[in-house]
Amino acid sequence: MADNKQTKTIGEHLVAAEIARRGWAPALTRDGIERTDILAVHTGGERRMVEIQVKTARVTDWDRANWPLGLKNQVPSAHDREYYVFVGVPQDEDAAPRLFIVPRAHVAAAAWISHQDWRTEEGVPAGTRNAGPEMARVNMWVFENYENRWDLLFQDETDADVLLPPRYRDLAAGERVGLPADHRWQEGNLPNW
Repeated sequence: MADNKQTKTIGEHLVAAEIARRGWAPALTRDGIERTDILAVHTGGERRMVEIQVKTARVTDWDRANWPLGLKNQVPSAHDREYYVFVGVPQDEDAAPRLFIVPRAHVAAAAWISHQDWRTEEGVPAGTRNAGPEMARVNMWVFENYENRWDLLFQDETDADVLLPPRYRDLAAGERVGLPADHRWQEGNLPNW
């Protein structure tokens, strides 16, 4: 069984190293700072600062990999420069980790859509899936188009292309799943993707 603290440390240091390679000056924050594991400033040209939340999972089967994204992960963005980096660390020490760079609003939408779709799935008897949104999990395939998209750190959240599966847009627009009441894509602001 993997040590959760060690897994978290692996992810945070891996992300810090990767963004440093790309011209960012990363600073790991102390435990206890909500929503931000790494503050980073790009050192070339525009001095852009971003906040990064790292979520790391040990992976034995890439097809079944997922991350728990409870209520804290579904809170709306405080500003346009909040991102998640999801890290999949393979159990095989010789295999490469996988990293997915996702703007916070996209994560909040994906967590809600994934959970509500699972909870209200057609053909499942009503009342058998009662877990609330605090138990949401998002499968890696939902974020596959965000893999190694470090360029997204240079885009404000409102300008970033939504790379979630096209089916998720249909679910967000529909009554069965929708979006959380406080999500920025509510009230006719659902972007195209």
